[in-house]
Amino acid sequence: MTSIVFLDRDTLSPETTLRAPDFPHDLVLYGRSAPDEVASRIADADIVITNKAPIRADAIAGAPRLKLIAVAATGTDCVDLAACRKAGITVCNIRNYATNTVPEHTFALMLALRRSIVSYRQSVIDGRWQEARQFCFFDHPISDLAGSTLGIIGYGALGRSVARIAEAFGMTVLVADRKGAGMPPSGRTAFDEVMRRSGVITLHCPLNTETRGIIATREFALMERRPILINTGRGGLVDEQALMAALDAGQIAGAGFDVTNGEPPAADSPMMRIADRPNVILTPHVAWASREAVQALADQLVENIELFQRGTPRNVVG
Repeated sequence: MTSIVFLDRDTLSPETTLRAPDFPHDLVLYGRSAPDEVASRIADADIVITNKAPIRADAIAGAPRLKLIAVAATGTDCVDLAACRKAGITVCNIRNYATNTVPEHTFALMLALRRSIVSYRQSVIDGRWQEARQFCFFDHPISDLAGSTLGIIGYGALGRSVARIAEAFGMTVLVADRKGAGMPPSGRTAFDEVMRRSGVITLHCPLNTETRGIIATREFALMERRPILINTGRGGLVDEQALMAALDAGQIAGAGFDVTNGEPPAADSPMMRIADRPNVILTPHVAWASREAVQALADQLVENIELFQRGTPRNVVG
């Protein structure tokens, strides 16, 4: 019988239905797995499911039966892909399930910051409306999205969906070419020019050696328009110390982040130190987590496992 281990079932909402695969199997569910627990938990597994629990080379070496790692997410930076290739282990991921939920969350952050929604809500709670003694007050800046320029870094399914919504808002869309590339192809804009021209910058690229720290001190210095920076991708895309310094220096007008470098972030981390600022919104990696999207992810996850078992794997990474 095929042994399946899910290392971190609690990363999917409890209301999400995880259908049983359609072949004989023994499924073990762990709510969460610390890094030092992974190796022992997968030692006898044929198939391992992980969302964020790290599967590194030592754990892979100690799992001789392992044939498939099914990642319950799009990003696969939690898996040592090189070790999997060496051991002949297939890795598959989830694709195109979040093309509504992540762009909607992106624009929720964008709108909340450009229109000072959180600050106005707090002012009303604090009694400022009564103090104003008129039908409105103007304590916090409000700017339209229409007519502004949106720079998109990462132009896969999510970046394209964000671009479509931006165009409906009347924004000018710039799609960044790869950082450090030469003459950009048609439809793309040089990375540094996107930094200079954008009033809003949003990140939708994967985290890898090329993109880690793609926004850091140098890039903040280029941001002539004092943009707001939105990150619903991965925390490691942005140098968080540089982000804090950029906010202090007024190089950017605000930041809307759904991800941090290390999750949950340490209480004294840069992101937690700026989380209570009026021009910062930090949400707990939930941009992907609409009810509809999480169920679609779970359904695709089980289908990936079934297709692998039939000898027709899909969404193979590597």
